[in-house]
Amino acid sequence: MNNTIYPCIWCNNNAREMANFYCSTFPETTVMDENPVVVMLEMFGQKLMLLNGGDKFNPNPSISLMFLTMLEKRVEEIWNKLIQEGRSMMPLDAYPFSPKYGWVQDKYGVSWQLYTARDENHILQKIVPTLMFTGSQNGRAMEAAHLYTSLFPNSEIHGVMYYAEESGEPESSVQHGEFFINDYLLMMMDSSQEHNFSFSEGVSLVVECDYQEEIDNYWNVLTSNGGEESMCGWLKDQFGVSWQIVPAELGGWMKKSTKVMAEVLKMKKLDIDTLKNAIK
Repeated sequence: MNNTIYPCIWCNNNAREMANFYCSTFPETTVMDENPVVVMLEMFGQKLMLLNGGDKFNPNPSISLMFLTMLEKRVEEIWNKLIQEGRSMMPLDAYPFSPKYGWVQDKYGVSWQLYTARDENHILQKIVPTLMFTGSQNGRAMEAAHLYTSLFPNSEIHGVMYYAEESGEPESSVQHGEFFINDYLLMMMDSSQEHNFSFSEGVSLVVECDYQEEIDNYWNVLTSNGGEESMCGWLKDQFGVSWQIVPAELGGWMKKSTKVMAEVLKMKKLDIDTLKNAIK
């Protein structure tokens, strides 16, 4: 697993409150770093960023977080905490694919899929961002997986299950798929059902980079063919998925000088040399 890629949840200036909630809900979860803008969690050795961005965006189920365990009791315990003031999207129950599974949207709008595995070898990563392609993006999950795995090093499509004919979904659409980008696991699915949500800045994917060449390459590819540049290292790709392409040392630079943040706020694509010069 690679810790240079991780999800970011947009928070309505309540990142610390959310961090406390998740630390009390999930085992092996602690605050690893914090500043007025960001609270960084470590969950089972993985990063999860909580960003104090205000009320402009909200997380939604287009990107949910899959939690995998061998323990049915643990799934039940976590479900009972997440469902408080939240809502059930798929009831906690036994399913053909899992002896104990449930999909819940918590009180902050973050969607969690709680999955009990039958085989420990199926748990390749404890927390897995899962992309749901809906609306105009429905049917493009495999196209996205091919793009992402061709862009990032150490990447591969790990497995894909397509919809059966009797499902009513196109047989070319993905019911469940898994792929790695730079040794970080993501899951995906298509859905033709009517949904009132689509990909947004509410949940984004952060990519930490060591070199400007990495930033340039990811930025150029992900903004091509209908992608969009935004500010402060943010972009949307052609599927609507939001990414943050940032220098790996950005957090440390910000601690050294407030001028670094001032430079970030001026930029679309981040420039490492300019940010390093701001420290001097």
